[in-house]
Order: sequence, then C-alpha cells, then structure tokens
Amino acid sequence: MQELNSEFHIKCVKGDVGKYVILVGDPGRCSVVAEYLENSGQVAYNREYNIYTGYLNDEKVSVCSTGIGGPSTAIAIEELHHIGADTFIRCGTCGGIDINVKAGDIVIASGAIRYEHTSVEYAPIEFPAVADYNIVMKLKEAADGYGKKSHIGVVQCKDSFYGQHSPESMPVASELLNKWEAWKKLGVKASEMESAALFVIAAARGCRAGACFHVIWNQEREQAGLDQEMSEDTSLAVKIAVEGMRKVIEEDKKEKGRLS
Repeated sequence: MQELNSEFHIKCVKGDVGKYVILVGDPGRCSVVAEYLENSGQVAYNREYNIYTGYLNDEKVSVCSTGIGGPSTAIAIEELHHIGADTFIRCGTCGGIDINVKAGDIVIASGAIRYEHTSVEYAPIEFPAVADYNIVMKLKEAADGYGKKSHIGVVQCKDSFYGQHSPESMPVASELLNKWEAWKKLGVKASEMESAALFVIAAARGCRAGACFHVIWNQEREQAGLDQEMSEDTSLAVKIAVEGMRKVIEEDKKEKGRLS
C-alpha cells in the first residue's frame, strides 16, 4: 500500500487520537460528546469522519463519527487502530424489537446478529459478534448510576434501514419478514446498523469494543397497541457512554498499578 502522510479517510496521524475512542454515527454529535472531555478540540473532519480529542481521568480520549452502517464504521476502526486506538465504545440509536424495550430506554449490546456483509470480509459467518464483557458491565454500571432503564442482550445488525421499516415493499419481502419473526422469538432486544462490524473487527484486530443505544421507537409495541412516545433525545446515552469509558479507564489504571 502507498505510504501516506496521514490516514486516508480520517486524516489523522499518530498522536492525534487516544487509545480510548467513543464512536457515534452523526458528525454533529461529536462536539456534544467532546464537551464531557477535558481540554478537548477538533483534530480532523473529512467526509463523515469528525474527530475530537480530549482527556478523561488524565487519559487521552477521542470521539469519532462513522456515518451510517458497517462499511464506513470499519474504515474508522481500522484507521483509528492504525494510529493507536484499541478500546471502542459506540454510542448510537436503535429501534426496539423486544416488546419490553420502550422508547427512551437504553440497550447495551452483549452481541450482534451479523445480518450485514462488512463483518463477513473479516471472519466466517460462524464466528460470533460479541462485545467485550468488561465494557458491557461498565456501561451497565453507568446506566444504573444515572437511574436509567437498560436492557443487556443481542441486537440485530442490518445493512438496509428500509429493509426493516418497509420490508413488504422489497422483492425479498418474505425473507425479511421471516427473519424478523425469528429475531423476535429469539429475544433480540433491538435493531441497529454498526455493532456487528465493530465487534468482529475488534476481535480481528485484538481490540476491545462495546456499544450502548438510545431506543427511539419500538415498532412491535406500536403494532401491539401499547403506549409509547418517540424519543430522540440521546443526551443520556452520551453520558452513559462517557461514564462507561471513564470506568474502563479507572479499571485499566488499577490493573496497571497492580502489575507494576
């Protein structure tokens, strides 16, 4: 591969980002997350990749947007890892599948259904997309600390937003609808678009990764006639992701001290 002065897509070099990175989809959300970091500032912005770096507990922490879906998320993870990142927490949005998951709740992914293609280019489909257990627990602790209702479980990761929301209009409608019914029977918590790629790439590159999601809506609750209100305020999910990362850093420091 041709030698470049910086990473091809994110336009960063070693030293620009920390080993700890919070990933979001929307570039506009990066500045919001960065407000929770100390001495934070923007280091790059190219395409869908908006990157800020600051500090948590005296450790360098970065925020990077990925856009929507597995391919752009994979690029971000690869290039961030090239320049030193090895711990990722994704903070995003999702739609509920389990009828007990309500709009406004938090879903913490323990694993993801690989109903997408990006991860297939890293590992055979038999390999599970699994979050780092310690990060899952830290996110749960953070959610509990804020008194927020959270659900830990498997999420469905897809490539097509409208394949979920308008499956009847697709030429492969029967396949989509049958799969959806399977996810429901298997107790899948929610549907989103990035975590399968995140978890599998993290495994392939020897990194740690976790993800928490703000539930915007649950179409199963809607179809069942259950009360709910659309919830688009992701501010608490951001706080949980940041606090979860803070807890990971604290534990890493304790472990480092114990081994030194």
